[in-house]
Amino acid sequence: MRKSATLLLAQITLRATLRDRVLHMLLGAGFFILLLVPAFSLFSMRQVQELAITLVLSIISLFLLVSAVLLGTSSIWRDIECHYTASVLGLPISRTAYVLGKFFGTAFFLSLSSFFLGMVSSAVMALAAAQYPAQQPILWGTFAYAVFFYSCKYILLAAVALLFSAISTSFFLPVFGTIAIFMAGSASQEVMAYLSSDKVVQLSAVSKSVTKALYYILPNFSAFDLNVYAIYSLPLPLFGLAYTFAYFLVYTAIILLLAAWSFAKRELT
Repeated sequence: MRKSATLLLAQITLRATLRDRVLHMLLGAGFFILLLVPAFSLFSMRQVQELAITLVLSIISLFLLVSAVLLGTSSIWRDIECHYTASVLGLPISRTAYVLGKFFGTAFFLSLSSFFLGMVSSAVMALAAAQYPAQQPILWGTFAYAVFFYSCKYILLAAVALLFSAISTSFFLPVFGTIAIFMAGSASQEVMAYLSSDKVVQLSAVSKSVTKALYYILPNFSAFDLNVYAIYSLPLPLFGLAYTFAYFLVYTAIILLLAAWSFAKRELT
């Protein structure tokens, strides 16, 4: 029953998300900007293809970021505000199944959005590259991997947002908390690299210990960025990709366990 309830709630969440007008506007704006990429890429006469790939990946990343934050932070909060949660949980559905259903519905939407934006981006990139062919051809497989790991990155971020939403009774704490975690997790790799270099300033042992602890606790979002490989048609580190995907699965599972446990302990009014 728990499995079927989770899938049913995921389907309901996905349908509600697909009817959201705000996301329709965001997706329409994303498609419109993508169509303008060939024109913008002409500003770089020598690197039209590289600029086109950079632009489309940035657009996809921005849309998925906004969608993950909005959906992850509002899915549980909106149901509680509209008194839907009490009705749903009055059925033979556990709170864990409810949280997982919300997450998988959001994850399905982010995956579908990545797929459609990736397809449109492929056509846009091919058009831009045909105007001024580059020495290195576009590695479509590498670009597909870049889009796929972008979807993994923002599905993980949606899980973090869902955790905040399961804990907090306010809408603002999940939003700003998720954005703060995203910014810190995106910069953690660079901070650790700086601390490991010879140019680092003298820091206390406590500061270094706290920084290292935060590095291992916070999600490393920079590990999911394959922009350099897609832009410059570089070979992919397959072992590193497998490690990153395993990291995504384990970290997301831990976040969902914490979200389900927190929501189970929460008193609903």
